[in-house]
Amino acid sequence: MTAEKFAEILGSDFYTGVPDSQLKALCNYLMSRYGIDAKHHIIAANEGNAAALAAGYNLATGKVPVVYMQNSGEGNIINPLASLLNDKVYAIPTIFVIGWRGEPGVHDEPQHIYQGIVTVKLMEDMDVKTFVLSSDTTEDELKAAMKEFENLLSAGKQVAIVIRKGALSFDGKVKYGNDNSMNREEAIRHIIRVTGDDPVVSTTGKISRELFESRELPENAGEDAYTKHCRDFLTVGSMGHCSSIALAVAINKPEKKVWCIDGDGAMLMHMGAMAVTGANRPSNMVHIIINNSAHETVGGMPTVAGALDVTAIAKACGYPNAVTVDNYDDLDKALEAARDKNELSLIEIKCQVGARDDLGRPTTTALENKENFMKFLAK
Repeated sequence: MTAEKFAEILGSDFYTGVPDSQLKALCNYLMSRYGIDAKHHIIAANEGNAAALAAGYNLATGKVPVVYMQNSGEGNIINPLASLLNDKVYAIPTIFVIGWRGEPGVHDEPQHIYQGIVTVKLMEDMDVKTFVLSSDTTEDELKAAMKEFENLLSAGKQVAIVIRKGALSFDGKVKYGNDNSMNREEAIRHIIRVTGDDPVVSTTGKISRELFESRELPENAGEDAYTKHCRDFLTVGSMGHCSSIALAVAINKPEKKVWCIDGDGAMLMHMGAMAVTGANRPSNMVHIIINNSAHETVGGMPTVAGALDVTAIAKACGYPNAVTVDNYDDLDKALEAARDKNELSLIEIKCQVGARDDLGRPTTTALENKENFMKFLAK
């Protein structure tokens, strides 16, 4: 089904959410039709934020909003779904469109497996009626589902359409990018040349994939697999939480310099973590945010990070040191200064959108990664 026809059948003129690769066709259609237009389309910091935006839209207009997200975001909507939208509270009708990563029987990455199993059950447990859209779902079948949903929405309930892989298509062309010159993978290689034998915690998506591949460079050919990768904890799921993992590691391993490689979308998703980090102010932590102002791993849709003064936010949160760099010379200087300081530091790296077409994925399991990292920290 085309994304245009899907949106037409849903019949809403307001969408908000967090991009997902399973929903790339819908996201690209929304960007093609609306762009970033607060009246019709807002890319939220996280899924709970989107649920609240949907509530405000309904309060102001009386119309039904759509919240789109990957199924990993279901956890972020549980609280506003139960205590704000639910018909026993404010009865705010909402249509959720959920990308089904980790669908049982469909190969996917480890962080999606359990979430995929419980995707539909979680929504049903929250009293949300669901409809699964497949590549062979007809327009009449979706229209019939929406007809059934009308009564539920009129009663102030919420409904969900769970999108299987390949269910939506969009033929339009949408190009995402920025004016930055630095390449993210090359920046990561500069980072690990300075981190040496220090532990590194990296965020979900392409950053962790590029970190893993950077450890496989020819200069590390003499090392065995454990030695190459044991320093790195690859936070392949739990978007927005890698800096908190790094904070707790830094607090409990004060003799080690702990490096966190974060992304702008992840930073935005749970920005309160920066306040907690700044308040605790571990002297042995360096928080790096690679900012390409995009949700690149799931398609490239923009974040609001390009319009933010990230270093000012960090300083307001209590980080003693915060700098922004947009070239490799300044990056090297900033990395060396952060390494040598005995204070919490933040480095924002302005990068372009884009990655290698042949970028691989970690060849170790999540459990192997955890066990090797713990063994390394215990040295």
